[in-house]
Amino acid sequence: MYDTDTITAIATAHGVGSIAIIRISGDNALDIAKKLTHKQQFTPRHATLCSIFDHNDELIDEAIVLYFKAPFSFTAEDIIEIQCHGGSIVAESILKTVLESGARLAEPGEFSKRAFFNGRIDLSEAEAIAQLIEAKSEDAAKILAKQMKGSLKEFIEKVRDEIIHILAYSEVTIDYAEEDLPEDLVQQIQAKLDELYRLLEKTLQASKSRQGLMQGFRVAIVGKPNVGKSSLLNALLNYNRAIVSDIAGTTRDTIEEQVKIGTHLIRIVDTAGIREAHDEIERIGIERSLEAIQQADIVVAVFDASRKADDEDKAIIDLLAQHATDKEVIIVKNKIDLPQEFMLEDITFDLQLNAKDHALSLIEKLQSIMDRNNGSDEIMLISTRQITAVENTMKSIQEAYEPLQDQELEIFSFHLNEAIKEMASITRPFENDEMLDKMFGSFCLGK
Repeated sequence: MYDTDTITAIATAHGVGSIAIIRISGDNALDIAKKLTHKQQFTPRHATLCSIFDHNDELIDEAIVLYFKAPFSFTAEDIIEIQCHGGSIVAESILKTVLESGARLAEPGEFSKRAFFNGRIDLSEAEAIAQLIEAKSEDAAKILAKQMKGSLKEFIEKVRDEIIHILAYSEVTIDYAEEDLPEDLVQQIQAKLDELYRLLEKTLQASKSRQGLMQGFRVAIVGKPNVGKSSLLNALLNYNRAIVSDIAGTTRDTIEEQVKIGTHLIRIVDTAGIREAHDEIERIGIERSLEAIQQADIVVAVFDASRKADDEDKAIIDLLAQHATDKEVIIVKNKIDLPQEFMLEDITFDLQLNAKDHALSLIEKLQSIMDRNNGSDEIMLISTRQITAVENTMKSIQEAYEPLQDQELEIFSFHLNEAIKEMASITRPFENDEMLDKMFGSFCLGK
């Protein structure tokens, strides 16, 4: 459980702004508001214009005060929200006075943690709230908004009920083994199990393929030295971020920048040229380039149209082939304004351009790939924790097949109970306090 202290925090980002919000939750929230405002009455869910005073009765600010009476609030406790003028000084002064009035500073995620323990939200909704704050695309925001309304919870409950229904078949067989039961009962159970497994597999694969939607797509620009990778980065950013020169190996380390393409915020990584290293620093840079490819959702491979293909180009083609099934790869022929010398069999260029002029065709290609991965109407697992729970559920289902065929139904039922526990852990795993503390501790302060 959690401490019953009254907690408080600034719920808006620090810095200059028109409005700042101080949130107070707990049994003493209303009394603290009365003390700060010198008012004795607040109507729940009504905005009240109040003067805010410190402990010396000196005016701090004129603000809007909202009272949410328990249990009809986010935390299911009494909540006071003070909407004051923005800027760190005013908000910090009010926060200081609230702390002096008996509240304590909330830990990161403590408001959401209280909402969870008080039954206002489950873990899937809590994770959606946390990720919505950091959403990297409009499509991600739409998915997360649906999950805040309980769409994933409904899916989890449906799967859980299906497993319980299958388990009931097994329990009936165990308890009434001497009575007449359908001869094809095992086949019926396996058919239901197969259907459930396919549903989970489809959800898992779709979620993994769209992880970039939640975390922001990572795009790695790769190629041998001096093919125009940095020029391409500058064209995508529309300003000269990377140094461009004719000297091979100018970029000795990865360069990362963010840019918005369509409705997506993406991280572009310009890598060091991939070739046989000539010194230790270049070797480290090339190793980081290879790591960037591993971590990327989309790889943009750049080749120089004005130079003859060589062993370094072939090595890059071989490297791309290793990731042909697990990543989106865009093969670009650059410097098409120069005499064409590049010839290499078994390579098909997706785009041909001159990065020093513009990269509009690449921008359009990137946007089409990212839009294709939105899948906003499908259920999506949004965290590693949720993905792991579904993988463990599928593992338990797989382990149940053999005892089912051997009609060892007690063992079969054990594996199904494990599957039920794993699915339930996505929404409400009360038994793991350490996991809950770690998860909510990653939330923003004030949320």
